[in-house]
Amino acid sequence: MPFSPKTYTFLCGCFAALGSILFGYDLGIIASILPNTDFLRVTGHPNANYLGFIVSAFLLGAFVGCIPAAILADRYGRRLAILVGSIVFLLGGTLQTAAQNKGMMLAGRFFAGFSVGMLSQLAPLYQSEIAHPSIRGRLTTLQQFFLGIGAFIASFVGYGCFKNYPDGPAGWRLPLALQMAPAIPLAAMIFLFPESPRWLCKVGRDNDAINALARLHANGNINNIFVQSEIYELKLSVDEEARLTKNAWRQIFTIPQNLRRLFLGFVLQASAQFTGVSVIQYSDGYSKRGVEDSTSVFATIGIDASKTLLLQSINSILALIGQAACVAFVDRLGRRKPLIVANIVSGMTFVAATGIQATYANSKHKISAGWAFVMMTWIFNFAFSSGIGPLSWAYPVEILNTGIRAKGTALTSMGAWLFNFFIGQISPIALQNIQWKYYIVFAVGGFTNALTIYLFFPETKGRTLEEMDAYFARTYWIVPLAEVETIDHRAREQDFAQGIVPLTKEKIIGGHGSQNDEKLDIVHNEKVDVSSV
Repeated sequence: MPFSPKTYTFLCGCFAALGSILFGYDLGIIASILPNTDFLRVTGHPNANYLGFIVSAFLLGAFVGCIPAAILADRYGRRLAILVGSIVFLLGGTLQTAAQNKGMMLAGRFFAGFSVGMLSQLAPLYQSEIAHPSIRGRLTTLQQFFLGIGAFIASFVGYGCFKNYPDGPAGWRLPLALQMAPAIPLAAMIFLFPESPRWLCKVGRDNDAINALARLHANGNINNIFVQSEIYELKLSVDEEARLTKNAWRQIFTIPQNLRRLFLGFVLQASAQFTGVSVIQYSDGYSKRGVEDSTSVFATIGIDASKTLLLQSINSILALIGQAACVAFVDRLGRRKPLIVANIVSGMTFVAATGIQATYANSKHKISAGWAFVMMTWIFNFAFSSGIGPLSWAYPVEILNTGIRAKGTALTSMGAWLFNFFIGQISPIALQNIQWKYYIVFAVGGFTNALTIYLFFPETKGRTLEEMDAYFARTYWIVPLAEVETIDHRAREQDFAQGIVPLTKEKIIGGHGSQNDEKLDIVHNEKVDVSSV
Protein backbone atom coordinates (compact mmCIF):
# COMPACT_ATOMS: atom_id res chain seq x y z
CA MET A 1 0.00 0.00 0.00
CA PRO A 2 1.56 3.35 -1.04
CA PHE A 3 2.15 6.11 1.49
CA SER A 4 -0.12 9.12 1.47
CA PRO A 5 1.48 12.06 -0.41
CA LYS A 6 2.21 14.00 2.78
CA THR A 7 3.74 10.98 4.49
CA TYR A 8 5.92 10.25 1.47
CA THR A 9 7.04 13.88 1.25
CA PHE A 10 7.78 13.93 4.98
CA LEU A 11 9.93 10.80 4.63
CA CYS A 12 11.83 12.41 1.76
CA GLY A 13 12.48 15.37 4.03
CA CYS A 14 13.70 13.05 6.79
CA PHE A 15 16.15 11.40 4.44
CA ALA A 16 17.57 14.75 3.31
CA ALA A 17 18.01 15.68 6.98
CA LEU A 18 20.50 12.85 7.51
CA GLY A 19 23.16 15.42 6.71
CA SER A 20 22.13 17.37 9.81
CA ILE A 21 23.04 14.39 12.00
CA LEU A 22 26.64 14.96 10.93
CA PHE A 23 26.56 18.51 12.28
CA GLY A 24 24.90 17.56 15.56
CA TYR A 25 27.23 14.62 16.09
CA ASP A 26 30.30 16.82 15.69
CA LEU A 27 28.93 19.37 18.17
CA GLY A 28 28.44 16.60 20.69
CA ILE A 29 31.57 14.52 20.15
CA ILE A 30 34.43 16.98 19.90
CA ALA A 31 34.63 17.79 23.62
CA SER A 32 34.95 14.11 24.52
CA ILE A 33 37.90 13.39 22.24
CA LEU A 34 40.11 16.42 22.87
CA PRO A 35 41.18 15.36 26.40
CA ASN A 36 42.11 11.84 25.20
CA THR A 37 45.77 11.05 25.97
CA ASP A 38 46.43 9.25 22.68
CA PHE A 39 44.76 12.04 20.68
CA LEU A 40 47.05 14.57 22.33
CA ARG A 41 50.08 12.36 21.60
CA VAL A 42 49.19 11.96 17.91
CA THR A 43 48.59 15.68 17.46
CA GLY A 44 51.90 16.55 19.12
CA HIS A 45 50.57 17.75 22.48
CA PRO A 46 49.29 21.04 21.06
CA ASN A 47 48.75 23.98 23.37
CA ALA A 48 45.28 25.24 24.27
CA ASN A 49 45.19 27.75 21.41
CA TYR A 50 46.00 25.11 18.80
CA LEU A 51 43.37 22.78 20.23
CA GLY A 52 40.93 25.65 19.87
CA PHE A 53 42.00 26.02 16.25
CA ILE A 54 41.35 22.32 15.63
CA VAL A 55 37.79 22.90 16.80
CA SER A 56 37.42 26.16 14.87
CA ALA A 57 38.70 24.64 11.60
CA PHE A 58 35.32 22.92 11.36
CA LEU A 59 33.49 26.29 11.50
CA LEU A 60 35.91 27.79 8.98
CA GLY A 61 35.21 24.91 6.59
CA ALA A 62 31.46 25.33 7.07
CA PHE A 63 31.71 29.03 6.22
CA VAL A 64 33.70 28.30 3.05
CA GLY A 65 31.31 25.51 1.97
CA CYS A 66 28.21 27.69 1.70
CA ILE A 67 28.77 29.39 -1.67
CA PRO A 68 29.97 26.24 -3.52
CA ALA A 69 26.84 24.46 -2.26
CA ALA A 70 24.63 27.18 -3.73
CA ILE A 71 26.45 27.14 -7.07
CA LEU A 72 26.22 23.35 -7.35
CA ALA A 73 22.56 23.34 -6.29
CA ASP A 74 21.59 25.93 -8.89
CA ARG A 75 23.63 24.47 -11.73
CA TYR A 76 23.29 20.72 -11.25
CA GLY A 77 20.33 20.29 -8.91
CA ARG A 78 19.70 19.88 -5.21
CA ARG A 79 20.33 16.12 -5.17
CA LEU A 80 23.75 16.26 -6.82
CA ALA A 81 24.83 19.01 -4.43
CA ILE A 82 23.77 16.80 -1.50
CA LEU A 83 25.74 13.90 -3.01
CA VAL A 84 28.88 16.05 -3.29
CA GLY A 85 28.47 17.26 0.29
CA SER A 86 28.18 13.68 1.53
CA ILE A 87 31.31 12.57 -0.34
CA VAL A 88 33.30 15.52 1.02
CA PHE A 89 32.23 14.55 4.54
CA LEU A 90 33.44 10.99 4.01
CA LEU A 91 36.79 12.45 2.98
CA GLY A 92 36.92 14.65 6.06
CA GLY A 93 35.81 11.86 8.37
CA THR A 94 38.42 9.49 6.96
CA LEU A 95 41.22 12.04 7.43
CA GLN A 96 40.18 12.64 11.04
CA THR A 97 39.82 8.96 11.90
CA ALA A 98 43.16 8.02 10.33
CA ALA A 99 45.03 11.17 11.45
CA GLN A 100 48.73 10.66 12.12
CA ASN A 101 49.54 14.26 13.01
CA LYS A 102 47.87 17.56 13.74
CA GLY A 103 48.04 18.69 10.10
CA MET A 104 46.05 15.68 8.96
CA MET A 105 43.53 16.28 11.75
CA LEU A 106 43.19 19.93 10.76
CA ALA A 107 42.55 18.97 7.13
CA GLY A 108 39.94 16.44 8.19
CA ARG A 109 38.20 19.00 10.38
CA PHE A 110 38.16 21.54 7.56
CA PHE A 111 36.69 19.14 4.98
CA ALA A 112 34.11 17.84 7.46
CA GLY A 113 33.09 21.42 8.19
CA PHE A 114 33.01 22.23 4.47
CA SER A 115 30.55 19.39 4.00
CA VAL A 116 28.38 20.41 6.94
CA GLY A 117 28.32 23.97 5.60
CA MET A 118 26.92 22.53 2.38
CA LEU A 119 24.45 20.06 3.85
CA SER A 120 23.10 22.33 6.59
CA GLN A 121 21.75 24.71 3.95
CA LEU A 122 20.90 22.11 1.29
CA ALA A 123 18.64 20.08 3.59
CA PRO A 124 16.13 22.89 4.37
CA LEU A 125 16.46 24.16 0.80
CA TYR A 126 15.39 20.79 -0.61
CA GLN A 127 12.77 20.24 2.09
CA SER A 128 11.11 23.61 1.49
CA GLU A 129 10.91 22.99 -2.25
CA ILE A 130 9.22 19.59 -2.03
CA ALA A 131 6.81 20.35 0.82
CA HIS A 132 3.07 20.95 0.84
CA PRO A 133 2.40 24.47 2.20
CA SER A 134 0.68 23.04 5.30
CA ILE A 135 3.71 20.96 6.37
CA ARG A 136 6.59 23.06 5.08
CA GLY A 137 7.51 24.17 8.60
CA ARG A 138 7.46 20.57 9.76
CA LEU A 139 9.87 19.54 7.01
CA THR A 140 12.30 22.44 7.26
CA THR A 141 12.58 22.20 11.05
CA LEU A 142 13.66 18.58 10.66
CA GLN A 143 17.11 20.09 10.12
CA GLN A 144 17.40 20.96 13.82
CA PHE A 145 15.62 17.80 14.98
CA PHE A 146 18.10 15.56 13.20
CA LEU A 147 20.92 17.78 14.47
CA GLY A 148 19.57 16.97 17.93
CA ILE A 149 19.58 13.27 17.11
CA GLY A 150 23.23 13.58 16.12
CA ALA A 151 24.11 15.41 19.33
CA PHE A 152 22.15 12.86 21.37
CA ILE A 153 24.00 9.93 19.81
CA ALA A 154 27.33 11.71 20.19
CA SER A 155 26.77 12.45 23.87
CA PHE A 156 26.40 8.76 24.71
CA VAL A 157 29.11 7.59 22.30
CA GLY A 158 31.45 10.22 23.74
CA TYR A 159 30.61 9.27 27.31
CA GLY A 160 31.08 5.55 26.63
CA CYS A 161 34.38 5.99 24.82
CA PHE A 162 35.72 8.44 27.38
CA LYS A 163 34.70 6.11 30.20
CA ASN A 164 36.14 2.93 28.68
CA TYR A 165 39.05 4.19 26.55
CA PRO A 166 40.24 7.44 28.17
CA ASP A 167 43.85 6.96 27.09
CA GLY A 168 43.72 4.66 24.06
CA PRO A 169 43.27 5.30 20.31
CA ALA A 170 39.78 3.75 20.35
CA GLY A 171 38.69 6.57 22.65
CA TRP A 172 38.91 9.08 19.79
CA ARG A 173 39.27 7.15 16.53
CA LEU A 174 36.10 5.10 17.08
CA PRO A 175 33.75 8.06 17.69
CA LEU A 176 35.27 9.94 14.75
CA ALA A 177 34.77 6.91 12.50
CA LEU A 178 31.14 6.51 13.57
CA GLN A 179 30.33 10.05 12.44
CA MET A 180 30.59 8.93 8.81
CA ALA A 181 27.72 6.44 9.09
CA PRO A 182 24.85 8.79 8.06
CA ALA A 183 26.81 10.12 5.07
CA ILE A 184 27.01 6.69 3.43
CA PRO A 185 23.28 6.08 2.81
CA LEU A 186 22.80 9.77 2.02
CA ALA A 187 25.39 9.58 -0.77
CA ALA A 188 24.28 6.15 -1.99
CA MET A 189 20.52 6.74 -2.12
CA ILE A 190 19.82 10.45 -2.67
CA PHE A 191 19.10 9.90 -6.38
CA LEU A 192 16.31 7.48 -5.49
CA PHE A 193 14.32 10.49 -4.26
CA PRO A 194 12.60 13.13 -6.41
CA GLU A 195 14.52 16.19 -7.53
CA SER A 196 13.19 19.56 -6.42
CA PRO A 197 10.32 20.41 -8.81
CA ARG A 198 11.10 24.09 -8.38
CA TRP A 199 14.68 23.66 -9.55
CA LEU A 200 13.47 21.55 -12.49
CA CYS A 201 11.01 24.24 -13.48
CA LYS A 202 13.64 26.94 -13.09
CA VAL A 203 15.98 25.21 -15.57
CA GLY A 204 13.19 24.58 -18.07
CA ARG A 205 12.57 20.87 -17.43
CA ASP A 206 8.80 21.24 -17.16
CA ASN A 207 7.95 17.61 -17.85
CA ASP A 208 10.31 16.45 -15.11
CA ALA A 209 8.96 19.13 -12.78
CA ILE A 210 5.36 17.99 -13.04
CA ASN A 211 6.38 14.35 -12.72
CA ALA A 212 8.32 15.19 -9.53
CA LEU A 213 5.38 17.16 -8.13
CA ALA A 214 2.99 14.35 -8.97
CA ARG A 215 5.26 11.82 -7.31
CA LEU A 216 5.45 13.97 -4.17
CA HIS A 217 1.88 15.25 -3.93
CA ALA A 218 -0.39 12.88 -5.86
CA ASN A 219 1.08 9.36 -5.86
CA GLY A 220 2.36 9.92 -9.40
CA ASN A 221 -0.87 11.23 -10.98
CA ILE A 222 0.21 14.13 -13.22
CA ASN A 223 -3.43 14.96 -14.04
CA ASN A 224 -4.32 15.55 -10.40
CA ILE A 225 -6.02 18.94 -9.96
CA PHE A 226 -3.81 19.79 -6.98
CA VAL A 227 -0.63 19.13 -8.98
CA GLN A 228 -1.84 21.02 -12.07
CA SER A 229 -2.67 24.06 -9.95
CA GLU A 230 0.72 23.93 -8.24
CA ILE A 231 2.67 23.67 -11.47
CA TYR A 232 0.68 26.50 -13.01
CA GLU A 233 1.55 28.82 -10.12
CA LEU A 234 5.16 27.65 -10.16
CA LYS A 235 5.51 28.42 -13.88
CA LEU A 236 3.99 31.87 -13.42
CA SER A 237 6.45 32.67 -10.64
CA VAL A 238 9.54 31.30 -12.43
CA ASP A 239 8.65 33.12 -15.66
CA GLU A 240 8.26 36.40 -13.77
CA GLU A 241 11.61 35.94 -12.04
CA ALA A 242 13.28 35.18 -15.39
CA ARG A 243 11.67 38.28 -16.91
CA LEU A 244 13.32 40.48 -14.28
CA THR A 245 16.79 38.94 -14.62
CA LYS A 246 18.35 35.50 -14.83
CA ASN A 247 21.31 36.60 -12.73
CA ALA A 248 20.54 35.51 -9.17
CA TRP A 249 23.21 37.72 -7.60
CA ARG A 250 21.79 40.74 -9.40
CA GLN A 251 18.29 39.82 -8.26
CA ILE A 252 19.47 39.64 -4.66
CA PHE A 253 21.28 42.96 -4.52
CA THR A 254 19.31 45.18 -6.93
CA ILE A 255 15.69 44.35 -6.02
CA PRO A 256 14.81 46.04 -2.70
CA GLN A 257 12.38 43.35 -1.53
CA ASN A 258 14.98 40.62 -2.13
CA LEU A 259 17.58 42.63 -0.24
CA ARG A 260 15.10 43.07 2.61
CA ARG A 261 14.49 39.32 2.83
CA LEU A 262 18.19 38.55 2.68
CA PHE A 263 18.68 41.02 5.54
CA LEU A 264 15.95 39.32 7.59
CA GLY A 265 17.50 35.88 7.04
CA PHE A 266 20.97 37.11 7.97
CA VAL A 267 19.71 38.91 11.07
CA LEU A 268 17.79 35.82 12.18
CA GLN A 269 20.88 33.62 11.90
CA ALA A 270 23.00 36.18 13.75
CA SER A 271 20.33 36.64 16.43
CA ALA A 272 20.40 32.90 17.16
CA GLN A 273 24.04 33.25 18.19
CA PHE A 274 23.30 36.30 20.34
CA THR A 275 20.96 34.22 22.47
CA GLY A 276 24.13 32.83 24.02
CA VAL A 277 23.87 29.29 22.64
CA SER A 278 27.60 29.14 21.91
CA VAL A 279 28.58 30.43 25.33
CA ILE A 280 26.26 27.86 26.93
CA GLN A 281 28.03 25.15 24.96
CA TYR A 282 31.32 26.54 26.23
CA SER A 283 30.12 26.77 29.83
CA ASP A 284 28.70 23.25 29.90
CA GLY A 285 31.89 21.67 31.10
CA TYR A 286 35.07 21.30 29.12
CA SER A 287 36.00 24.27 27.03
CA LYS A 288 36.41 24.15 23.28
CA ARG A 289 40.12 24.06 23.85
CA GLY A 290 39.75 20.63 25.36
CA VAL A 291 40.91 21.41 28.87
CA GLU A 292 39.04 21.75 32.13
CA ASP A 293 38.89 25.51 32.52
CA SER A 294 38.21 27.58 35.61
CA THR A 295 35.35 29.24 33.75
CA SER A 296 33.63 25.88 33.26
CA VAL A 297 30.52 25.77 35.41
CA PHE A 298 30.76 22.04 36.03
CA ALA A 299 34.39 22.43 37.02
CA THR A 300 33.50 25.05 39.63
CA ILE A 301 31.11 22.67 41.40
CA GLY A 302 33.56 19.80 41.46
CA ILE A 303 32.16 17.58 38.68
CA ASP A 304 34.79 15.69 36.72
CA ALA A 305 34.91 15.17 32.95
CA SER A 306 33.09 11.83 32.99
CA LYS A 307 30.06 13.14 34.90
CA THR A 308 30.10 16.31 32.83
CA LEU A 309 29.66 14.28 29.65
CA LEU A 310 26.81 12.35 31.27
CA LEU A 311 25.03 15.56 32.28
CA GLN A 312 25.47 16.87 28.73
CA SER A 313 23.63 13.75 27.59
CA ILE A 314 20.65 14.87 29.68
CA ASN A 315 20.91 18.25 27.98
CA SER A 316 20.80 16.50 24.60
CA ILE A 317 17.59 14.70 25.57
CA LEU A 318 15.94 18.00 26.57
CA ALA A 319 17.01 19.54 23.28
CA LEU A 320 15.57 16.61 21.34
CA ILE A 321 12.22 16.99 23.12
CA GLY A 322 12.15 20.69 22.29
CA GLN A 323 13.03 20.08 18.65
CA ALA A 324 10.34 17.41 18.34
CA ALA A 325 7.79 19.84 19.78
CA CYS A 326 8.77 22.42 17.18
CA VAL A 327 8.39 19.93 14.33
CA ALA A 328 4.98 18.88 15.63
CA PHE A 329 3.46 22.32 16.19
CA VAL A 330 5.26 24.88 14.01
CA ASP A 331 2.74 24.75 11.16
CA ARG A 332 -0.14 25.43 13.54
CA LEU A 333 1.60 28.07 15.64
CA GLY A 334 3.45 29.76 12.80
CA ARG A 335 6.95 31.19 12.88
CA ARG A 336 6.64 34.48 14.76
CA LYS A 337 5.11 33.26 18.03
CA PRO A 338 7.62 30.44 18.72
CA LEU A 339 10.54 32.74 17.87
CA ILE A 340 9.29 35.56 20.08
CA VAL A 341 8.42 33.36 23.06
CA ALA A 342 11.63 31.30 22.85
CA ASN A 343 13.79 34.42 22.72
CA ILE A 344 12.01 35.91 25.73
CA VAL A 345 12.57 32.69 27.68
CA SER A 346 16.23 32.58 26.65
CA GLY A 347 16.67 36.18 27.84
CA MET A 348 15.01 35.34 31.16
CA THR A 349 17.30 32.35 31.73
CA PHE A 350 20.35 34.56 31.21
CA VAL A 351 18.94 37.17 33.60
CA ALA A 352 18.61 34.42 36.21
CA ALA A 353 22.02 32.94 35.38
CA THR A 354 23.68 36.35 35.62
CA GLY A 355 22.09 36.97 39.01
CA ILE A 356 23.13 33.54 40.28
CA GLN A 357 26.74 33.97 39.18
CA ALA A 358 26.98 37.55 40.41
CA THR A 359 25.56 36.76 43.86
CA TYR A 360 26.87 33.32 44.69
CA ALA A 361 29.90 32.57 42.50
CA ASN A 362 32.42 33.22 45.26
CA SER A 363 30.32 32.42 48.30
CA LYS A 364 30.02 29.33 50.46
CA HIS A 365 26.91 28.48 48.42
CA LYS A 366 28.94 28.22 45.22
CA ILE A 367 28.11 24.56 44.61
CA SER A 368 24.36 25.10 44.98
CA ALA A 369 24.61 28.16 42.77
CA GLY A 370 26.47 26.12 40.18
CA TRP A 371 23.69 23.55 40.07
CA ALA A 372 21.11 26.34 39.76
CA PHE A 373 23.08 27.70 36.82
CA VAL A 374 23.12 24.26 35.20
CA MET A 375 19.32 24.12 35.55
CA MET A 376 19.09 27.49 33.78
CA THR A 377 21.17 26.13 30.90
CA TRP A 378 18.78 23.22 30.57
CA ILE A 379 15.75 25.53 30.44
CA PHE A 380 17.58 27.69 27.92
CA ASN A 381 18.44 24.67 25.79
CA PHE A 382 14.81 23.55 25.66
CA ALA A 383 13.64 27.04 24.65
CA PHE A 384 16.35 27.39 22.01
CA SER A 385 15.63 23.96 20.56
CA SER A 386 11.87 24.43 20.46
CA GLY A 387 11.95 27.65 18.45
CA ILE A 388 15.12 29.61 17.81
CA GLY A 389 17.41 26.88 16.47
CA PRO A 390 14.97 25.17 14.09
CA LEU A 391 13.44 28.36 12.70
CA SER A 392 16.75 30.14 12.17
CA TRP A 393 17.31 27.62 9.35
CA ALA A 394 13.69 27.17 8.24
CA TYR A 395 12.60 30.79 7.88
CA PRO A 396 15.27 32.05 5.41
CA VAL A 397 14.63 29.31 2.83
CA GLU A 398 10.90 29.98 2.67
CA ILE A 399 11.00 33.77 2.27
CA LEU A 400 13.28 33.76 -0.80
CA ASN A 401 11.98 33.02 -4.29
CA THR A 402 13.15 30.13 -6.45
CA GLY A 403 15.53 32.26 -8.52
CA ILE A 404 17.61 33.35 -5.52
CA ARG A 405 16.79 30.76 -2.85
CA ALA A 406 20.01 28.73 -3.05
CA LYS A 407 22.38 31.69 -3.21
CA GLY A 408 20.43 33.77 -0.71
CA THR A 409 20.36 30.88 1.74
CA ALA A 410 24.12 30.49 1.30
CA LEU A 411 24.62 34.09 2.39
CA THR A 412 22.34 33.78 5.42
CA SER A 413 24.01 30.51 6.40
CA MET A 414 27.41 32.18 6.21
CA GLY A 415 26.07 34.57 8.83
CA ALA A 416 25.36 31.64 11.13
CA TRP A 417 28.89 30.25 10.82
CA LEU A 418 30.51 33.69 11.06
CA PHE A 419 28.80 34.60 14.32
CA ASN A 420 29.19 31.08 15.68
CA PHE A 421 32.94 31.41 15.13
CA PHE A 422 33.01 34.95 16.55
CA ILE A 423 31.12 34.13 19.76
CA GLY A 424 33.05 30.87 20.19
CA GLN A 425 36.37 32.68 19.99
CA ILE A 426 35.63 35.56 22.33
CA SER A 427 33.64 33.61 24.95
CA PRO A 428 36.61 31.90 26.68
CA ILE A 429 38.46 35.23 26.86
CA ALA A 430 35.41 37.14 28.09
CA LEU A 431 34.52 34.53 30.71
CA GLN A 432 38.07 34.53 31.99
CA ASN A 433 38.32 38.31 32.23
CA ILE A 434 34.87 39.64 33.12
CA GLN A 435 33.23 36.37 34.20
CA TRP A 436 29.47 36.67 34.89
CA LYS A 437 29.25 40.18 33.43
CA TYR A 438 29.61 38.61 29.98
CA TYR A 439 26.20 36.97 30.40
CA ILE A 440 24.54 40.39 30.40
CA VAL A 441 25.13 40.58 26.64
CA PHE A 442 22.92 37.55 26.09
CA ALA A 443 20.36 38.52 28.71
CA VAL A 444 19.78 41.68 26.69
CA GLY A 445 20.11 39.80 23.40
CA GLY A 446 17.16 37.50 24.04
CA PHE A 447 14.78 40.40 24.64
CA THR A 448 16.06 42.54 21.74
CA ASN A 449 15.76 39.50 19.46
CA ALA A 450 12.11 39.08 20.48
CA LEU A 451 11.40 42.77 19.80
CA THR A 452 13.17 42.63 16.42
CA ILE A 453 11.15 39.61 15.33
CA TYR A 454 7.89 41.21 16.47
CA LEU A 455 8.61 44.40 14.51
CA PHE A 456 10.23 43.16 11.30
CA PHE A 457 9.48 39.49 10.58
CA PRO A 458 6.22 38.70 8.70
CA GLU A 459 4.39 35.46 9.40
CA THR A 460 4.84 32.92 6.59
CA LYS A 461 2.67 30.08 7.87
CA GLY A 462 0.66 28.28 5.20
CA ARG A 463 1.65 30.47 2.25
CA THR A 464 3.17 29.02 -0.89
CA LEU A 465 6.76 29.76 -1.79
CA GLU A 466 5.58 31.34 -5.04
CA GLU A 467 3.47 34.00 -3.32
CA MET A 468 6.27 35.25 -1.06
CA ASP A 469 7.29 38.02 -3.50
CA ALA A 470 3.79 39.47 -3.58
CA TYR A 471 3.26 38.85 0.12
CA PHE A 472 6.39 40.73 1.20
CA ALA A 473 5.54 43.55 -1.18
CA ARG A 474 2.26 43.99 0.74
CA THR A 475 3.88 43.98 4.18
CA TYR A 476 5.62 47.04 5.60
CA TRP A 477 9.05 46.93 7.15
CA ILE A 478 7.25 47.46 10.45
CA VAL A 479 5.09 44.36 10.34
CA PRO A 480 2.43 45.26 12.95
CA LEU A 481 1.49 48.30 10.82
CA ALA A 482 0.63 46.14 7.81
CA GLU A 483 -2.93 44.93 7.41
CA VAL A 484 -2.21 41.41 6.18
CA GLU A 485 -4.51 38.54 6.95
CA THR A 486 -3.26 35.52 8.85
CA ILE A 487 -4.25 32.38 6.99
CA ASP A 488 -4.88 28.83 8.13
CA HIS A 489 -1.97 26.53 7.41
CA ARG A 490 -4.21 24.40 5.14
CA ALA A 491 -5.83 27.27 3.22
CA ARG A 492 -3.57 27.19 0.17
CA GLU A 493 -3.94 23.45 -0.23
CA GLN A 494 -7.70 23.86 -0.23
CA ASP A 495 -7.27 26.41 -3.04
CA PHE A 496 -5.10 24.03 -5.06
CA ALA A 497 -7.62 21.23 -4.61
CA GLN A 498 -10.28 23.46 -6.18
CA GLY A 499 -8.04 24.54 -9.04
CA ILE A 500 -7.45 28.02 -7.61
CA VAL A 501 -3.98 29.53 -7.98
CA PRO A 502 -3.16 31.48 -4.76
CA LEU A 503 -0.69 33.74 -6.55
CA THR A 504 -3.30 35.20 -8.91
CA LYS A 505 -6.58 33.99 -7.33
CA GLU A 506 -7.33 32.65 -10.80
CA LYS A 507 -9.47 29.53 -11.06
CA ILE A 508 -7.90 27.58 -13.86
CA ILE A 509 -9.99 24.45 -13.31
CA GLY A 510 -13.77 24.18 -13.15
CA GLY A 511 -16.20 27.09 -12.92
CA HIS A 512 -18.53 28.21 -15.71
CA GLY A 513 -17.77 29.37 -19.20
CA SER A 514 -15.66 27.91 -21.95
CA GLN A 515 -12.37 29.29 -20.66
CA ASN A 516 -12.76 27.95 -17.14
CA ASP A 517 -14.14 24.59 -18.19
CA GLU A 518 -10.67 23.71 -19.37
CA LYS A 519 -7.36 23.63 -17.62
CA LEU A 520 -3.91 24.47 -18.81
CA ASP A 521 -1.70 21.41 -19.17
CA ILE A 522 1.69 22.90 -18.38
CA VAL A 523 3.57 19.86 -19.60
CA HIS A 524 2.27 19.87 -23.17
CA ASN A 525 1.30 23.54 -23.32
CA GLU A 526 -2.16 22.68 -24.49
CA LYS A 527 -5.64 22.62 -23.02
CA VAL A 528 -7.31 19.46 -21.86
CA ASP A 529 -10.81 18.75 -20.69
CA VAL A 530 -11.24 18.92 -16.91
CA SER A 531 -13.64 16.02 -16.97
CA SER A 532 -10.75 13.70 -17.81
CA VAL A 533 -9.00 14.46 -14.51
